[in-house]
Order: sequence, then structure tokens, then C-alpha cells
Amino acid sequence: MADATDPLTTDVISPARDEAAEPLPSSGPHVLPVHAVRVSGLCKTYRKTGRGSAKLALDNVDLEIPRGSLFGLLGPNGAGKSTLINILAGLVTKSAGEVRVWDIDITERPRDARAAIGVVPQELSIDPFFTPRELLDLQAGLFGVPLHRRRTMAVLEAVGLADKADAYARTLSGGMRRRLLVAKAMVHRPPVLVLDEPTAGVDIELRQQLWAHVRTLNRAGVTILLTTHYLEEAEGLCDRIAIIDHGRVIACDTTQALLRRIDSKMLTLTVSETLTAVPAALAPFDAELKDRHILVLHYKPSTTPVGAILGAVQTAGLTLVDLMTDETDLEDIFLQLTRGSRAREQG
Repeated sequence: MADATDPLTTDVISPARDEAAEPLPSSGPHVLPVHAVRVSGLCKTYRKTGRGSAKLALDNVDLEIPRGSLFGLLGPNGAGKSTLINILAGLVTKSAGEVRVWDIDITERPRDARAAIGVVPQELSIDPFFTPRELLDLQAGLFGVPLHRRRTMAVLEAVGLADKADAYARTLSGGMRRRLLVAKAMVHRPPVLVLDEPTAGVDIELRQQLWAHVRTLNRAGVTILLTTHYLEEAEGLCDRIAIIDHGRVIACDTTQALLRRIDSKMLTLTVSETLTAVPAALAPFDAELKDRHILVLHYKPSTTPVGAILGAVQTAGLTLVDLMTDETDLEDIFLQLTRGSRAREQG
């Protein structure tokens, strides 16, 4: 967990709001919702425009994001990710279903629901003639945060922009602007933070810096919902992942459980002997001869232990020079699931 003196930990799970408003149902010090976001039977149909037909963007979506998780939402372009995020943020009206943010129904109490979420958009939407300090103060004012509860400099310090507090936004680098967007989304202390393609067009060093800040926020108790097309990022960061395609959730599980869905590995063996054919002892492992010293084997880890393969190598009288495994990654899972979904949609 983050240090108790970390500015990000201060009231991070208590959204700033109008003191006269009705109390949040889960804002007490000992009562927190099990799920930061809960979606049930969510549908969204965009009306027919001109000669075009109505578009079903979300089709009966069920989704639960546990409190405190770093949750990945993946899917191809046009899958429905942006529509889902915009509904959570109150920018798009749902057609049917129930959506709760921090256990607050977005239809019954839209103001409180919006106070419980911060959204970092993909586009760099920053007024170039404002300074970071002014932008954060303006954002806090839009959310009704009283002057005595604002923590502008603490937030800027947390994202590494305290020394740029009074510089015009137009003078900031791309990476700094990304961090400023994160700061804007956090000024009202939302317990849920949505990052929509936050590293699009960002170089490797700045991407790593941004993820370091995201991990700090998550350790401080903020629930993170991340959308990204960089699957290696989602695999390395997220503890749970949902994959959406054609407006439907086609997979939702822990990252490790998803990676175990493809029961296949590839093992590349380099041997000192010169081979002209696959030895009989290795034939059961779907082996192929890549060149005279390299064998490639395909096997299922659930049924074939590596020890059995090494035993077969010894039986064949081969001397190992090198051994390399190719593990299943999130990209393999993503492509398998979305291609299957696309095939079903096409009949």
C-alpha cells in the first residue's frame, strides 16, 4: 500500500461533492462497495440517422469491476468500449439495463455517480492558454469542490508536475500533458478512474512514467479501468481483463486465467548433432525439423510435462545446446476470441 503521507491517499475514496446533497450510500469510513462498477443487462442503440440504420452498440452487457482492481477493457475498434465508458461518465444515455458506479445508480443519482468517477480521455483536450494550476482549479470548481478542500499542488506533485504549475499548458511535452489529464481527472477525489487509451502516441520512457503513476494511484485505493490497444500493457498491468466485441462481453476473468485458456506451447531445441529427420522418440510431440540442428515441438502443458520431452531427447541420444519456450500471451487469446466472435456474427 502507498505511504500514508502520499497526497494521493488523502480522502481518495470519498468523492468531493456538495455538502448539502444526500449522503453517498457507501461513503462511510467502514462501508465500501464490493464492486466499484457494476453493469447489468446494459444495452445501447443509436437511432437511425438519414438513410443509415439503427446501430446496436452494446448488447446486454454484464460486467463487474471489483473495488481496488486494475481492470482492463479490451476490444477491436468499434467493439463498444467508448460507448460503455461514455455511459459510465454520464455523456451517453443508455437504452436499457442498470449501471452503478461506486454502488450509485447513474440514472437515479446522476450527480453523485459522476462525482465518483474521473475520466482521462484519449484526446489531449487541454486549453493551451491555462497553466496546470489554473486548469486544476477550474476543474475542481466544475465539480463543486470548495476552496478549502482543493489540493491542487498535492495532485500536481503526485503526477510530477509541481515545478510546471505556473507554466502555460502549451509549453508542456506530450507526456506531461498526459499526466496533466490524469491530474484533472483526480481533482475531485474519485474512487474510480477511467483511462481511455492513455499511452496512444507516447514514447516508451513516458509510457513507463505514466504507468508508474497509475500503479501509485491503484496502490492508494483507486480502482482503475483501462482501455488500450497495447495488449502487452494490459497483460503486465491488469489483474482482471474483459474482452468486448460487437457490443458483447466475450470474456471476463483474471489475467492469468485468460492466459491459461490456450493450452499450447512451443519448445525450440538446439542440438549439437546434425539431423536429417525428426528422431522417432520426438515424433509424438508434433516435432518438426527447422534446420539440421534445430527442432521445434508443439505440446499441451496440461497433459505433457517438459520432463517427458527432455526424457525423449535423451532417448534419441541428442545433446542439448539451447532450449527456448514460446509462451501463450494475451495477443493470442485476444485474436482467438475476437476471430471466433466475428465468425459467429457472420453466421
